[in-house]
Amino acid sequence: MNGISDTSFSMQAQNAMFAGTRDMTPAKGQSIDQLRKVAEEFEAVFIGQMLQPLFANLGAEEPFSGGESEKMWRTMQVDEYGKAITRAGGIGLTDTVLKEMIKLQESQLS
Repeated sequence: MNGISDTSFSMQAQNAMFAGTRDMTPAKGQSIDQLRKVAEEFEAVFIGQMLQPLFANLGAEEPFSGGESEKMWRTMQVDEYGKAITRAGGIGLTDTVLKEMIKLQESQLS
């Protein structure tokens, strides 16, 4: 594939991945646990996106030797790294996002 097709494919894959995600705006009356879960999901996606460039130029290793399947697998693997880092405490983004979501929810209630 050429560079344009690779970019197009990558964008299509990301669109498909995010098509199933829900709106991150807190609904009125959501519990703190529900808000925390959404904030953790946000941090996991953020970390995964920040890690993608680190793995973008890694060469393929035997026995698989690359190809489109390995590129897609690597993207999913890096997303899982983001989730694992978040479960291990993350980078502190969850608490910041949670505070902002609580403020937003409180402003909706008043």
